[in-house]
Order: sequence, then C-alpha cells, then structure tokens
Amino acid sequence: MDYKTTLNLPKTDLPMKANLPHREPGFLSLWQELDIYKRIREKTHKLPKFVLHDGPPYANGDIHIGHALNKILKDIVVKYKTMCGYDSPFVPGWDCHGLPVEHQLFKELAIDKGQISPIEFRKKAHAYALKFVDIQKEQFKRLAVFGDWANPYTTLAADYEETILRCLSELVRNGYIYRGLKPVNWCYKCETALAEAEVEYDEHASPSIYVKFKLASQFKGQGDVYLLIWTTTPWTLAANVAVCLHPDFIYSLAETPQGYLVVAKDLINPALGAAQVKDYKILSEFKGSELEGLEYFHPWAKRKGRVILGDYVSRVEGTGLVHTAPGHGQEDYLSGLKYKLEVIMPVDYRGVFDESAAEFQGLHVHKADKLILEKLRALGLLLYSSALTHSYPHCWRCHTPIIFRATKQWFMKIDANHLRQRLLQVIDKDIRWVPPSGKERIEAMVRLRPDWCLSRQRYWGVPIPAVYCPGCKEEKLFTEVIDNFAAIAAREGTDAWFKHELKDFLDGFTCPDCKQAELKKSYDILDVWFDSGVSHQAVLKKRPELGGSPCELYLEGSDQHRGWFQTSLIPSLAIDNKPPFKAVLTHGFVVDAEGRKMSKSLGNVISPLDIIKEYGADILRLWVAASNYNEDIRISSQILSRLSEAYRKIRNTLRFILSNLWDFDPATCKVDYKDLKKIDQWILFELQRMHQATSAAYEEFEYHRAYKFIYNFCNQELSMYYLDMVKGRLYTYAQDSRQRRAAQTAIYEILNVLVRIIAPILSFSAEEVFRSMPKDKEINTVCSVHLLDWPQKNTVFAQDNASLLTPVLELIPLVAKALEEKRAAGIIGSSFDAQIILLTNKPFYYKYLEGLQADLAEIFKVSHVAIELNEALSDEINLRVAKAEGSKCIRCWNWSLGIGADKQHPQICENCISQIGGSSGKTKK
Repeated sequence: MDYKTTLNLPKTDLPMKANLPHREPGFLSLWQELDIYKRIREKTHKLPKFVLHDGPPYANGDIHIGHALNKILKDIVVKYKTMCGYDSPFVPGWDCHGLPVEHQLFKELAIDKGQISPIEFRKKAHAYALKFVDIQKEQFKRLAVFGDWANPYTTLAADYEETILRCLSELVRNGYIYRGLKPVNWCYKCETALAEAEVEYDEHASPSIYVKFKLASQFKGQGDVYLLIWTTTPWTLAANVAVCLHPDFIYSLAETPQGYLVVAKDLINPALGAAQVKDYKILSEFKGSELEGLEYFHPWAKRKGRVILGDYVSRVEGTGLVHTAPGHGQEDYLSGLKYKLEVIMPVDYRGVFDESAAEFQGLHVHKADKLILEKLRALGLLLYSSALTHSYPHCWRCHTPIIFRATKQWFMKIDANHLRQRLLQVIDKDIRWVPPSGKERIEAMVRLRPDWCLSRQRYWGVPIPAVYCPGCKEEKLFTEVIDNFAAIAAREGTDAWFKHELKDFLDGFTCPDCKQAELKKSYDILDVWFDSGVSHQAVLKKRPELGGSPCELYLEGSDQHRGWFQTSLIPSLAIDNKPPFKAVLTHGFVVDAEGRKMSKSLGNVISPLDIIKEYGADILRLWVAASNYNEDIRISSQILSRLSEAYRKIRNTLRFILSNLWDFDPATCKVDYKDLKKIDQWILFELQRMHQATSAAYEEFEYHRAYKFIYNFCNQELSMYYLDMVKGRLYTYAQDSRQRRAAQTAIYEILNVLVRIIAPILSFSAEEVFRSMPKDKEINTVCSVHLLDWPQKNTVFAQDNASLLTPVLELIPLVAKALEEKRAAGIIGSSFDAQIILLTNKPFYYKYLEGLQADLAEIFKVSHVAIELNEALSDEINLRVAKAEGSKCIRCWNWSLGIGADKQHPQICENCISQIGGSSGKTKK
C-alpha cells in the first residue's frame, strides 16, 4: 500500500498548518487503513515485553476529562516503550457490572428495583453497558490512543465472568470467605452495601449533641450521676448498648447546675463551655478503668447499657465517652465482640426505622433526628445541641450521605493465612511506586483496612452462588456449587443463575452439615471491584500476548490506592502468592484553574470532546504531557490557550525545517560531520543534549520535563538562535552548495530526532511531519512514525564541539543590545545594516576569534565582523557596532564593498554572484 495516497487531508502548500480538529481525522483514517496496531505488534512481538494493564473504566456514559488524562498517559507510556524496543501490547478494558451502570440505567428508565424483574433489567443493563463500550471506544480512539480496540476485555463477557467465579471458588476453598453480621457502609438510596472503595467524603451538616446517660447506681457517693456523651448521629442512639471510655484517661466528676456529670478531664472545659455550663465544681478524678462494668439507663428504651473500655477513644473532641452501638460502626462492632454486646439493628435497607424503634417506627433515620432531639430535651437529657459541618462519607454513585448498618454480608478475611502481613511485605519490597509516596499511602490503608465486604444487594453483576439451607437456617457457599455455576456461565453467562433451577447447579449436592437437599438460591451479587480486581486472572493470564502476571505497570488515579490497586493486590496474593504488577504509577485529579473539583453545580466541567472540537486532540495530549501529574492537574480555557501557543511554536519550528528540506535527499545530499560548519556541529551537540535529557525524563515517566526540554530546544536553541542564523545559507546559497547542504544536513538530523521524540505525545503532528519529511534508507520503507525506533545516542554529534563556540555564543546578548541601541538611534534598521568590531587585549583570544571569523557574521546576523587586538584595552573583550560599509545586496541583504563590480548583476554582492553562477559562470560549492 502506498500510504501517502490514502490520507484524505485538506490540500495545503506546506504541511503542519493549523486546524488540528479538521486535519486529525484524516490520520485516524490512515491508521485504520494501515491497521497500525497490528503492524506494531508484528514488528515487536519477539521483543522483550513491557505490559501496561489497563484499569477498566465504567461503561456508563461519555468519557470525561479524567478518562482522557488517564488514557493519554497510558498511551504515552506504551508508545515510548514500543519505540524503545519492547513488545508493549495494550488491551483496553471496561467495567460493565455493578452499581455505576445500574444506577445510571435506573435514572434513564425512571423506575426503581421494584418495577422490573431481575432478568429483564439484566438484559437492558447488558445492552446499555455494551452501547457505552462502543461509544467510549471511539472517543478513546479519537485521542490517538492505540490499542487492541477490536478485542478489548469486558467484565460482562462469559469467559471473564467464569474467571470471576473460579477466583471466588479458590478463595472459598482456601478459607478467605465468610458470612457475618457486622456494620457496613450502606447506601439507603441505592439499597446496597458499599465497600470502602465505593465511599467518597464530602461536607455534610450533622446535629452535634451532648446527651446525659444516667448511671443505674450511686457513684462516688452521689445519687444521680450522668455519663456525658457526644454524637453527631442522634438516630444511632436507638441502638445504643454501651458507653466506651479510655482505660488510661483521667475523668472528672463535675457538679453542675445540670447534674453530676462524668467527662474526660482534658475535655471538660471545651465540652461544658460549648454547652455554656459555666458554674461547675470538680468533685473527684479517676481513671477510666475504674468505671468498667458500671450500668446506666438507656435514655428512652427500657434497657440498660454498660461501661466498656477501648483505646480508640480520643481526647481531641467530644467528651471522652463514646456512645457505642455495635450495629452502626466498625470500632463499636469490635468492642461488641469483645464484651459480648447485643447487636441491635432497628434500621431497614431503606434507612427507615422498623417496629423495634417504637415511636420512631416508619421514620427515615435523618428525619427522626429532630424528633429524637425533642424527646431528649423533654426528658431533660439533652445538655446541648448545635449543627456541625464536617467531612462525611457519601455514596460514590448517588452522592447520598451513607449510614453504617449491621447486615449479614459475605466478606473476605484480610488476616486469613497471614494475608495482611504478606500484602504489607510485597508493598514494601516487591513493587515500585511512582511517585514513591504512593507506597506510604497504600501501606497505611492496608494496615488499617477492614475485611472486604463482597456482597451487594443489586440486580446487575455476577451473582454470588450462595445457597440457603433451611436445616442450618443460614446461607452458605460451597465450591462444588460455584464450580458448577462457573462451567455453565462459561457457556451462557451469569444470567444462568436467574434462569436455571437450583438443581442444575447442585448435581445431587446436599448440605454437608445437615444433609438437607432442599436448598434455596441466594441473589446477592459480587462487589464490582472484585470483578475488575481479578483482571490479572481473566486478562493477563488468559491473553497470550500479555505474558501473564505480574505485568510491568498499573497506571491509575491516586484514588485507586484504596480502590483497584488494593482489590487487585488482595486476590492476587491470596490466589498466586504474588502481586499482579511490578510497578504502580498514579496521577492526581483534574481540577479547574482555581483548584476546585470539577462539578456540574459549579459549572466548571470541561469535556475532552469539546476540547477536541475546538483545539484538536494533540493539544489535549500536550496538556497531559505538560502537567506534573504527581499533583492535581489544572485545566481551563486560559491554560489550553497558553498550551496552544506553545504547540504553535513547536509546530512552526517543525514547519520551517520541513519547508527548507524540500530538495534534500539524505542519501545524496548529506554533508559529512567533519565538513559541517562549527555552528552546525554546535546545534547537533545541543540536539544530543536535549535528546538525552528527554529520554531520561520519558524513562522516569516525567513527561512534563520531557515536554519542557522539547519546547525549550525548539523555542530557544532552534528558533531564537540556529534557524535564524542559517536562514542566509538556506535561502540565498546555491541549491547544491556545500554550505546550504550542511545547514540542511543539520536540520534533517534534528527533524529525524524530533519527529520520534514528540511521537508519543503529539501523535497526530508527528505523523504529519513524518509523512512530509525526506527519508533516508533506514526509514524509507516505514509507513508510519509510530513504527520508528527511539533515536539512539549519536556519539559523533555528542562530541563537545559546543565548548569551542561557547565564548562566542555568550556574546550574542551583548551584540543584540548594542544593535538595538544603534537601531533606536536610527543608525541601522536590520541587523545586516551593521558591522561589528570585536576588540580584545588577549593575544590568545584574538587568535581564537580569528579562527572563527568565517562563522561570526552568520552567528551575529550582521554583514561583517572585524577582529582587533588592542593590548591597551582594560577589558578582555569589547565590541563596537557601526554602519556596514558598501552597499546593500538586494538578494541577501548583506552590505558589501564589492556590489557593482559585476556589470551583469550590479545590485548583488560577490557571494550571491558566485552562488548563482555569475561572472565566473560556476556555482560556488
């Protein structure tokens, strides 16, 4: 295929013109016709592997700016590694199950769970997820992200679902899975349990109340003594069974107008001060351990609670006495296990009190708060109340404040088989974290994380094939049932659990504990994070081109330290006893110019699709590369506008080079390095310095530094200096003269490096440059820039010839200043109107400058440079600027005394005459 003829681009005189939104789709068509991903795979399939495993986004809407940031970063990594000689296949994936898809679909259908059957909903959810897989696929491709788009992985595929079930079976077999009654994060709007990774924190206004619990017996010789507790969840008082004190804190018994109160000594002033209790007297002090076992009366229920001890009690806020309801908090639950406390749960799945809550039955917990405060006030037990705005957990999908609610769920035990210790060990020893702070972040989370709540009360996802045994009166998981279901799911998908009779999965199985055969199906589904968390089993180990687990890199947002990184690491260590990745790279979140989170309510959401329409995808890619992703990344119209200007400078540099290589054939026109002018050798040395620095930045994933090196080289060394210096040679010297070919050789070598090192970032622009540039034998048969190798260090160009020119180059600012003064005085216009006299008092410096005299006029962009030795000078170097002598050549604009000597061309200088084959009849070489 002649790839040059397949690209339907606007006709232009020169490549690299503006209007990226219009030009980029043509290159997408080119890559599609070339089947670029397949060609890359064919080139690299025998090379060492570098596999970046794609964390799957949810298939529930158009891509957002965070998606663009993430996928472009991944694409830069993969393209760079591919050019560096690695087989780096990229298999994109999608997370298709669970609450994100279900929540969005229910919104669009405008119904709730009770209005549709599970099977009917699952069919709609399947189609809905696949629709957005296709939509997002095209949007990611528009970003110039290369991958196996024809064969992505989806968590709803039958073979993937089978793997999920096989992993669950393996964990059950090895003793990691159990069913327990314990408090979990619960979204009453979505009506499901949530894992830690499905909770986000936001500001929330809660009641802040101080409540008196009356002791059931005398204490310290006083009759009515009250334990003073503080809480921001009044509704949980309905389930109170204990008050927890720190065993080693000092507590005070205070006599107040509101009664005898027990408060932590360190908190008595702020606690009573908040309640405006000013007149109080300390009667005695004692350790918290002295109160253990004391009983008190529940504020309104007809039961008693008791005092327990716990070292989690804080003296930072509150009263030092913690109201304890084992059904509504993790620490409360653990204390309940220790003290064998009753777990009272009066709240149903909708967040509504049941009949056990007596007068509050039928009320939503948050609506009950007001009535509970009124009751406490009427009973004389409410010391003080106010409102408190604080960080509070919300559901990640519907953004509703969640509650903590004890329910029976399936859990993965993080401490089984020493798993937690093994996790901490591999986090510390076996994995590279980029940036390094990621290690401390995930270590702290794993060290303190609770067991993993795996079950969800939803319709859409992989069913947990648990069975209810009437004989044992509990739900159970059996590997035989899971394995039978997995075999059927491999053929039919997991809808089979809802379609088949239970007997189809039992195969004569009976409960091993009670021999009951009449078992019943359970309908909880697996946490969607488990689906994506076992992708190392379903994708890395099943796709031959990926080479198995562990892969080289996972790359996601920093929120995945408590999300996908953990939910991948945990099952991988439990099943394979090794991590699924060798390195983890994390990036920050996208925020607006003021650092605020993107929010529809703030009106600061910027869609990547809108950016592409206005600026083009390469500007979006440049924004990703130019940003220090270790921090939150800002974006705004102003930021994009500035980046567009930076892109324009890079583009114009490349365009200038291309426009001056129109007649350059590397096979026949190259000039040997030794025959290049010194300024040409200098720029090739600078090219090597930039290349080495940029390569090191790419290698360390520091793309903002790579961008800066490329931009500075284009803007400074090239545009400000070299290209401006050699315009005379490129424009006015004979086409095949050695001087012109030398400049062309230098800019060709520059372009041959630049086009490669910008390709991972500016993928469209690099392709356009490559398509238009002259090609040497090495690359003449290559059909895309993305099939080129990363440039190697050129030891010839790396010779330090730059040091020879350094003293002269350091004079350029002084020359520029002196020229500007003459221009301001009206003595000269263009710099070519001037001549420079360099004076030195050092013979060695005079000799040095004399050796460079042939290059100085070009370097300083003047008509003539004279060098004088004057040992009487006080300065080592001095310079003078004067009006150039002679007349101005109408061809090269240089001034010369020889103009007019040639009768045939009386208005051009002797150099231009020789370049065009004047009096001598020969062109100067």
